[in-house]
Amino acid sequence: MADDKVTLELKMKDGDMMPLILNAPANKIIRIKITNIGKGPVEFESTQLVKEKVLAPGASSVVVIAPKKPGTYIFFDDFHLNKPKGQLIVK
Repeated sequence: MADDKVTLELKMKDGDMMPLILNAPANKIIRIKITNIGKGPVEFESTQLVKEKVLAPGASSVVVIAPKKPGTYIFFDDFHLNKPKGQLIVK
C-alpha cells in the first residue's frame, strides 16, 4: 500500500546536502531519492541505517529504509567528510 511508505528527496552537491534535515513518520518504509547535482561523485552513507550509495555526477538513485522507530539517524557524504552531516528525524 502507498500509505505504508513515504518518499523523501535529497540533493547532493560536492559534499553539500539539501536539505540537511529530512523528516519521516515512524513505522513506515522510507524511500530517499538522492540526486547528485555536483561535478564530482558523492557517496550517501549512514552507519546507523546500514546504507551506502555512490552516485556519479548527474545520477539519481533511491535507498529504501525499513520502518524505523522514532529517533535521529545520521547520514553523510563519505567522499566529503569535512562537510556537515545530515539527519533523518523519525517521529
